[in-house]
Amino acid sequence: MNEVEIRRTVSGDETILAKIQTASWRDAFCSILPAQVLEKHLDLPQTEQMYRRVLNDSRYHGFLLSINANPHCMAFWSAFRKENGFSRLAELVCIHSFKENWGNGYGSLMMEQVLSDIQSAGYDKVALWVFEQNQRARRFYEKHGFILTEQSQNSFGANEVLYLKTLSAK
Repeated sequence: MNEVEIRRTVSGDETILAKIQTASWRDAFCSILPAQVLEKHLDLPQTEQMYRRVLNDSRYHGFLLSINANPHCMAFWSAFRKENGFSRLAELVCIHSFKENWGNGYGSLMMEQVLSDIQSAGYDKVALWVFEQNQRARRFYEKHGFILTEQSQNSFGANEVLYLKTLSAK
């Protein structure tokens, strides 16, 4: 049986976070994003630098999931980053993992952790943006109770749709 640990991200995690994100983007978005856009976002040193900033920004709350002490999945959330009509709205900014364990339940464990943390921070709703063509991710979010809204936006040269979830009262 695999030993799973989920912990908060800390300064010094930027290298593994960048590796997970760039691998996840390469595997999940290769047929969604224009090749030149995708390639730009696979730059490891640039992504490490971004995570160095994120890890030092108190607005972002991150988690790292390891399987048998090997990092596998990461996620970040914050207050919703755009103007909206909701009070107490959080945003799942990202959830990424290495492809070799997709479909084994680790993303669901991470989602449970993130939603619990969001709720503990006093939020009653959580939103997320996902590429419209990313059917695999959309099924995952819908399985976890996220509902598709009518809002969309262009991001990185592809259309994103907004999902929303109301968190149950504790």
